[in-house]
Amino acid sequence: MAAAASNAMAVATFLESHSLVDKVLYPGLVSHPQHKLAATQMSGPGAMVTFYVKGGVAEARTFLSSLKVFALAESLGAVESLAESPAIMTHQNVPVERRKELGIDDRMVRLSVGLEGVDDLIADLDYALQQSK
Repeated sequence: MAAAASNAMAVATFLESHSLVDKVLYPGLVSHPQHKLAATQMSGPGAMVTFYVKGGVAEARTFLSSLKVFALAESLGAVESLAESPAIMTHQNVPVERRKELGIDDRMVRLSVGLEGVDDLIADLDYALQQSK
């Protein structure tokens, strides 16, 4: 878990500075709205990173289809890195209005960061983001 969390922190930091990302949610980042609370309640920030691709559902779809290292999966939490978009995958049958009420944005991508080399993970994300613009 420590190795996955270390990779997730590097991935979140990279995404937070990327010009094609609107917002990153990861409790290890100071920018997370509950960063201080998470630091008091958790022994580490975990391996789940949520972010918002600039654009809309088409950009999120292109991003996901361009990934090579991250595997697409509706179930998250494994030793390999996984990616999913709730609007396109797990919640695609939920009406748009209801997704908005639930805070599920069309641009949202969730990552479960695994144990691969962090440089490979970041390169994969950068490549897929470049394809999404």
